[in-house]
Amino acid sequence: MKVTVVGAGAVGATCADNIARRQLATELVLLDIKEGLAEGKSIDMMQTATLLGFNTKIIGSTNDYTKTAGSDVVVITSGIPRKPGMTREELIGINAGIVKGVTENILKHSPNAIIIIISNPMDTMTYLALKSSGLPKNRIIGMGGILDSSRFKYYLSQAINCSPNDLLANVIGGHGDTTMIPLHRLATMQSSPVSSLLDKTTLDKVVADTMVGGATLTGLLGTSAWYAPGAAGADLVENIVRDQKRVMPCCVSLEGEYGQSDICLGVPVVIGRNGWEKIIDLKLNEEEQALFNKSADAVRNMNTVLATL
Repeated sequence: MKVTVVGAGAVGATCADNIARRQLATELVLLDIKEGLAEGKSIDMMQTATLLGFNTKIIGSTNDYTKTAGSDVVVITSGIPRKPGMTREELIGINAGIVKGVTENILKHSPNAIIIIISNPMDTMTYLALKSSGLPKNRIIGMGGILDSSRFKYYLSQAINCSPNDLLANVIGGHGDTTMIPLHRLATMQSSPVSSLLDKTTLDKVVADTMVGGATLTGLLGTSAWYAPGAAGADLVENIVRDQKRVMPCCVSLEGEYGQSDICLGVPVVIGRNGWEKIIDLKLNEEEQALFNKSADAVRNMNTVLATL
């Protein structure tokens, strides 16, 4: 099994490190446009192999896509964060060019790869990768919902004072502060609804904290988070390469599901060796469906910027 991670920044390197530690690939390629960065980080990771007990071979490359040939799964983390004074259109324009170029180069050498998108704005970049690549929809997956759900479980666990591993809680919709939808009605702790464990005020705060989870970390760190995003990407890779058939909230192409079409948005899907295999219908209530429609409208509005590029 061969996996490539494009982008050797904090998120990409953390994702690669998790993939190696879990031994999800016999060969792992880390690629970046910055001279020496991927090579340096790959050597650093390889020097932990005897300390951590993994056998994955890690190769670093400066923009040499031939080294990615034959990849089964490719994780794209490339792109820039939004900077002060930068408009949404400018961010999308820059990152769209990067993601489109990376996707094209990857498919030249790995035409059968499953592509995972982490680059932001993730829903729009997933939609772009799908439309520009012409790949079957099951082979393009946006990671965002996995990360958002992990943050939701963290805030719930803090409020309930329980292990986050005892929680089942999903976030659907767009991967953004105003577009994500933490589904508190369906969240449970060992089969007990969290709504029976927390009062409304506390639960509302958990939802609000989840929605600004990324922004909160950016404010504390002075940059975007990387441990959880990198681990979330590796978790998705593991589900694919080990054909686990787990249900994970991911950004995928909708064709009528949840009342939406011609859009990539976060919904629960079954993940396996061929990518995403089936969308799970959670039977949203009227309020949740309205929120989902609103999220779709916002993401679709962002997608319109692609037409101007």
